[in-house]
Amino acid sequence: MTSNSSSTGSTGSTGLTGLTGLTGLTGLTGQDLRLVRACFLIAALWNFAGAVPAIIDPTGMFAREFGRVLSDPVQIAVYRGAWVTSLLYGLGFLAVAYNPARHSGVVVMGGLGKALFAINLTYMHLNGWTSPFTVLVIIGDIAFVVAFTLYFLRLRRLGIPLL
Repeated sequence: MTSNSSSTGSTGSTGLTGLTGLTGLTGLTGQDLRLVRACFLIAALWNFAGAVPAIIDPTGMFAREFGRVLSDPVQIAVYRGAWVTSLLYGLGFLAVAYNPARHSGVVVMGGLGKALFAINLTYMHLNGWTSPFTVLVIIGDIAFVVAFTLYFLRLRRLGIPLL
């Protein structure tokens, strides 16, 4: 795509979602910007796909994830709270999709969270404490850690500060 000058003096627009001039703010252009936005939109949807059902029915999600009954009200509240955190990261990933260069701190925290969660779930799975469903979660979170690492490498190559 060609770069067009906007009325705000930015370096151009990709035509994505009508955000004239945003390309100049993000430092990413064309296909790079579309790929990064798609990645973080999918990351947000991934988080929402786990968080919304778990917040609505924490005992059901716990049973799918661990093959066990969750009945203690304090543990239910803690488990639901963990999923609320995941929902908030999903909202953060939407902010990154809007402006990938500005919200890299969300990606640092979200990526570390995904990496540590995948490690912990793998440990739990190898010890027989989870259901086979968790393998999907582990693979998905590892895929996002890889994608987030590529995002950081791209920002660095463009000379965009990571934090």
